[in-house]
Amino acid sequence: FNLLFRLGKRGISSSKMPRNAKSHIAALILARGGSKGIPLKNIKMLAGVPLIGWVLRAAVDSGMFDSVWVSTDHDKIEEVAKAWGAQVHRRSPKVSRDFSSSVETIQEFLEHHKEVDIVCHFQATSPCLHPFHVKEALEKITVHGYDSVFAVVRRHQFRWKEVKKGSGEKTVPFNLEPAKRPRRQDWPGELCENGSFYFAKKEIIEKEGHLQGGKLTYYEMLPEYSVDIDVDIDWPVAEQRVLRYGYFGKDTPEVVRLMFCNISGCLTDGKIFMSVSGEAMVSVNTRDTTGLRMLQEEQVEVILLTTEKDPIDPALLQKLEDRMMCKVEKVGQEPLNDLQSIVEKKKLEWKDVAFMGFDQADVKCLNLAGLSAVPGDAPAVAKKAAKYICHCAGGSGAVRDFTEHILLQKQMAKSQREHDRIDRHNF
Repeated sequence: FNLLFRLGKRGISSSKMPRNAKSHIAALILARGGSKGIPLKNIKMLAGVPLIGWVLRAAVDSGMFDSVWVSTDHDKIEEVAKAWGAQVHRRSPKVSRDFSSSVETIQEFLEHHKEVDIVCHFQATSPCLHPFHVKEALEKITVHGYDSVFAVVRRHQFRWKEVKKGSGEKTVPFNLEPAKRPRRQDWPGELCENGSFYFAKKEIIEKEGHLQGGKLTYYEMLPEYSVDIDVDIDWPVAEQRVLRYGYFGKDTPEVVRLMFCNISGCLTDGKIFMSVSGEAMVSVNTRDTTGLRMLQEEQVEVILLTTEKDPIDPALLQKLEDRMMCKVEKVGQEPLNDLQSIVEKKKLEWKDVAFMGFDQADVKCLNLAGLSAVPGDAPAVAKKAAKYICHCAGGSGAVRDFTEHILLQKQMAKSQREHDRIDRHNF
């Protein structure tokens, strides 16, 4: 439902870790354009970020790599990869077929990049990867002397032998004695590959033809981080998981205390309606007004923004201010110049601020704010600067989308603080 306000005639390069000069460590993500299940799945937006962006962000922010690469055969994937800090290896058609294996693709990469000594292959479909996972796993090779390491998760699932229908054959358990069926807390479970990553020295890949050879070990990840989009095909469910357990960058604020939101293009769709009697009206979605109230209930101050060129009449802005219970500020051609003084006056830093913009003029604020977003119909220049891209268009629920993202981020920060208290054996 929309509310109509009436007015009368009066009216984000990776840092390098200290390393042995003989070892070049490369992160590599394989992202073919021809996904059969979901077209261009690797760059499909997941919680406001391209799927591949979640893994690239963790890899780059880990500071463990001399180079970060995406191997692809698709122009759009190449564009997204570069925007998220990766170099691109254009794979050949020979290793871009439906039946091409990951090892073949990695071997081709090594043929073209002979400087690489250790390959850290990440799956783009595992978006809950964090930099600490990367660091701890890679140190098993660089510090503890292993040749390869892969990610696992602990599962508590009893497995049974499959039998053909009508065969009359009985099934038998693989990892269970039914007469001595253990309680979950009394059974450590089993380690299963979760597909997040596979790290290996170059000689293992070249000589043995796989990624799990030589002196081999595993790195255990907790279940909450083991999300595989190849399995979790319900995208909305996967988004909720990522919003709670995903990695949002080095400077993720735990608490947003102030939100700036553009009126035209964000809270409204930018249209001004004129009646035959000369009345001016703007349309505001009730979902968006509810979202702003949700923030205010969490002690987040909301300031609505209008520009000098905005066609909304001052009297109509006053009606919006009264109805939204939010202060309206007018900004110039460079919004940052006006908003900086507001942030300083409130004794805040930009990491404590959420900013929702729409166009090129908002780019500096979008880059600077701790959390930033644009509606789904925003221009490309604004989308590239934003940390979150809403599903909805401006005036059609985009503000509610962003407010829910802010609140979920707060919940995620709380869950991470409690992470060390999780008993993994009883998870």
